[in-house]
Amino acid sequence: MNPENLRGYTLRAAVEDVLYDYAAALDEGALERWPFFFTEGALYEVVSRENEERGLPLALVRCEGRGMMIDRATALKEVLFYSPRTYRHFISNVRPIWRSEERIEAVSNFVLLQTLVERETTVLVAGQYRDTLVVADGKLLFSGKRCIYDTTMIPNTVVYPL
Repeated sequence: MNPENLRGYTLRAAVEDVLYDYAAALDEGALERWPFFFTEGALYEVVSRENEERGLPLALVRCEGRGMMIDRATALKEVLFYSPRTYRHFISNVRPIWRSEERIEAVSNFVLLQTLVERETTVLVAGQYRDTLVVADGKLLFSGKRCIYDTTMIPNTVVYPL
């Protein structure tokens, strides 16, 4: 992937491809793939809109580096027990922009639906992704992903990556 070729529609399409692959991996339950959408030193955070707007540093989830993400994915997949469920991500209004020769910032909206066995589908969380992407190893990777959820009432199952 040559960063010089990523402009306009091509840039948006490339960022959408990363976001849609990311969502598909999570929707398929392939948690072991989740950390590898990030650079080695990436920061992943889940933050309330209220904290974001007030500039407060408190995050519901914070993973500093791929190693922490691997630990989290392993715990979610192999250690923790919870009711079987299906997740579906919906991502829209993707707006990427180059911030430097090496860094893309992208903002997009997301909704995560959850379906438990023999229950109705519900909206688990809705919000905005604020991503920083870089070209590494010939592909776009997140060097930062900030998931800002809109509500102040969140279910305890938000431990799953958004």
